[in-house]
Amino acid sequence: MRQLYIKQKVFSLSGKFTVKDQQEKDIYYVEGSFMQVPKTFSIMNTARDEVALITKKVFSFLPKFLVKVNGREVLTIKKEFSFLKARYTIDAAGIEVHGNWWDMDFQVLQHGQIVGKVCKEWFTWGDSYKVQIIDEEMETIITALVVAIDCVKADQAAASSAASI
Repeated sequence: MRQLYIKQKVFSLSGKFTVKDQQEKDIYYVEGSFMQVPKTFSIMNTARDEVALITKKVFSFLPKFLVKVNGREVLTIKKEFSFLKARYTIDAAGIEVHGNWWDMDFQVLQHGQIVGKVCKEWFTWGDSYKVQIIDEEMETIITALVVAIDCVKADQAAASSAASI
């Protein structure tokens, strides 16, 4: 089992951060598009080759995020229409998320088998997540899923603060 740590820099306008292993070595680099439409986050390996891409769909009635890993679309996170509380669904072939993914405390299952676990690290400056990879073949997909959920949460927070102005 491999553990990864995702820690976003709180004051990073460009949306750049790294994913580290237990020895604090950089494993993935995440770069967000700054002031571009559509908003994207690119996940690159140590050779700086793109291994995953998260894109916020622009022309959609409700927010929708598409996640591609190695060039193929693997999952979609979309907001559902509701009046009171924001509700999102994750649509992925053969992949399920069990637990409270909005609070970043969940398990990732593939065909009923646990392939990864995610939990938020508390008492840290900025958002930090511990990601346990049980099936190493799923590492890129699980990493992309965590970054995508974090993008959805940031987008929701931005929309909420803009609506209250």
